[in-house]
Amino acid sequence: MANTSDISRGMIIKLDGSLYTVVEFGENKTARAAAKVWAKLKGLDNSRSIEKTWNSGDTIFPVRVERKTFQYLYKDDTGYNFMDNETFEQIALAENLVDAPQFLKEGQEVGVLINTETEQPMSVELPDKIVLKVTYSEPGVKGDTATRTLKPATVETGATVNVPLFVNEGELIRINTKTGEYVERVKE
Repeated sequence: MANTSDISRGMIIKLDGSLYTVVEFGENKTARAAAKVWAKLKGLDNSRSIEKTWNSGDTIFPVRVERKTFQYLYKDDTGYNFMDNETFEQIALAENLVDAPQFLKEGQEVGVLINTETEQPMSVELPDKIVLKVTYSEPGVKGDTATRTLKPATVETGATVNVPLFVNEGELIRINTKTGEYVERVKE
């Protein structure tokens, strides 16, 4: 058993029959009342975000999770197909289990979180930042770089990302997969 003092960012806990990952947590102390521990939680099996408050020392139920490296293969009617890099076993997962499916590129390595109690995949996490090629972008107007103006660009996975005016078709850009935002241009 674990209690509220064991909470950490990224921990997965079972709450009311559902699994949640801890996004953020903290402690509120007041002069008269006992300390309270709060956490922002993101649902793994229901994709809801909630806030939960416990009294300090309350029991929580962490779930042991193993992270394995898988390779993205393709998408079909069964879902997104991944292959375990060690055993070459293939699994198909629904779109709601994938972090940012619009940035998945064939052959890309991803982290799959597996519940060790049930051996079931819980979610797929892409790397924080990935490099993709711009397949379509309107040409930027020369001299229009004084303001931070952005234009839409389509990347090789089909997703649309807002990029600065100087980014052109055929260039490689780095994208933050958590926010979906342009980070920088990458030299080949």
